[in-house]
Amino acid sequence: MAAGSLLALIDDIASVLDDVALMSKVAAKKTAGVLGDDLALNAQQVTGVNADRELPVVWAVALGSLRNKAILVPAALAISAFLPQAITPMLMLGGAYLCFEGFEKVAHKLLHSAAEDAAHEEELATALATNADMLTVEQDKIKGAIRTDFILSAEIIVIALGVVNAQGASFGAQVAALVSVAIAMTIGVYGIVAGIVKIDDLGLYLSRRTGAAARALGGMLLAAAPRLMKALSVIGTVAMFMVGGGIIGHAFAPLHHLATQAAALVADVPVAGRLLAAVAPSVVDAVAGVVVGAAVLLVVALAQKVRGK
Repeated sequence: MAAGSLLALIDDIASVLDDVALMSKVAAKKTAGVLGDDLALNAQQVTGVNADRELPVVWAVALGSLRNKAILVPAALAISAFLPQAITPMLMLGGAYLCFEGFEKVAHKLLHSAAEDAAHEEELATALATNADMLTVEQDKIKGAIRTDFILSAEIIVIALGVVNAQGASFGAQVAALVSVAIAMTIGVYGIVAGIVKIDDLGLYLSRRTGAAARALGGMLLAAAPRLMKALSVIGTVAMFMVGGGIIGHAFAPLHHLATQAAALVADVPVAGRLLAAVAPSVVDAVAGVVVGAAVLLVVALAQKVRGK
């Protein structure tokens, strides 16, 4: 009897693990789009520190991301069980915050003079000259990246939760699937981020090799690294608008319909129709993100002005 019970338990566990693996795979596919935006945002967030501190910063943000998910997984399960109607408003608030953060970056670029930017860069360079100030700069970057990661992780967890709920999974299988997705996404995102920020070091290493092909590749990587880091600043900001606008669009029916209509409108364009149809919803999301970000920044600025008075 005991042996039979043990075998039955093992069979049940094996069945649950099979379901978890399947659901994790489906959920990972569903969240792949968010993963790309997450990658762009977080790579942009951790650039700009001293070269020998890049990996420690990435590691610190990755640990912060795991802590975020350790909070979000049980919170999502609890909210889904006891207050499911709160998930959408909370996601919309998170999306609005991403839009605000993106527009704040744009506004800073547009409203500050070149002299102010130069003074800020000089101040940052001076701060990096001492270890104490360098650690302060690092901590600011880490906190900012973890805040951004929290919102993106929340979207990933909610999407994954929706997938496993649609499968009619048991509570244990839901927990296991969400944990699997959370760990896999964290390792995937921050592993690639670590690779991105160390491209210049790889290029330097290859450029010192004896082989001509290795030196040529190293030179290409060294030339590409600064351009990539500059591009990440732009890509990261655009991603904030796309993700934030997308979160709001999924919850706000008129905006979702507008994105769908935009895709249908350009789908019949010769040659490029399929590509345009795939890109159109993201463009609508990005534009919506800019509008929402501007509105939130205006409200915040007015509130600060009133509070200042």
